[in-house]
Amino acid sequence: MINEEMISYIASLNRAKSKLVLEMEALARKENVPIMDELSLNAMVSILQAQQPKRILEVGTAIGYSAIRLAEALPSTTIITIERDEHRYEQAVAHIERAGLSDRIIPYLADAEDAVHLLTPYLPFDSIFIDAAKGKYQAFFEQFEPLLSDNGVILSDNILFRGLVAKQDLSMEPKRIQKLVAKIKHYNEWLSQHTEFYTSIIPIGDGIACSTRIKREDYDNKSK
Repeated sequence: MINEEMISYIASLNRAKSKLVLEMEALARKENVPIMDELSLNAMVSILQAQQPKRILEVGTAIGYSAIRLAEALPSTTIITIERDEHRYEQAVAHIERAGLSDRIIPYLADAEDAVHLLTPYLPFDSIFIDAAKGKYQAFFEQFEPLLSDNGVILSDNILFRGLVAKQDLSMEPKRIQKLVAKIKHYNEWLSQHTEFYTSIIPIGDGIACSTRIKREDYDNKSK
């Protein structure tokens, strides 16, 4: 079990963060903007560094924190990122420009449900990172999965949702949270049964689901 003491120890081993990244973290705390925690981000970076994707699609830009951290760690990767909130989008654009990454991080102000036509010039994506409305994860997966390359990976953040997905009794939680937990649990179960993807749930931070496309020959052998 990873406790706060262990998290602090691991954090002490991380490389120093840039002034901009520290400012973004402070902004996220001040404005209550959810950003990816350090343990989850490091795990995702390790997965992506092994994969070396040419193009990543990020669903949910927020203030641009994850996109910038990924671009810094993956110097040969282009990141296309979608955000529907205009204020957050403008913040992200400013941060991306300050980071000097405008040539490799391309943000769009759009609802994810309506964004497919914007993405055509960048196809296919080697990785897709879903970190937007938690109740719509399955819809996002189904919508963007056709844009994924044959050996692609889809990463979903927050799929353990503060550990609430494992709790039997949620009666003390607000109804809104109960409904959201039910949707995330359904998504996790749906992923685990998907016939075209193999999903591993990584219990780091708030939980990451790593879904890799099953090669057609592997799927045919599995079906026999």
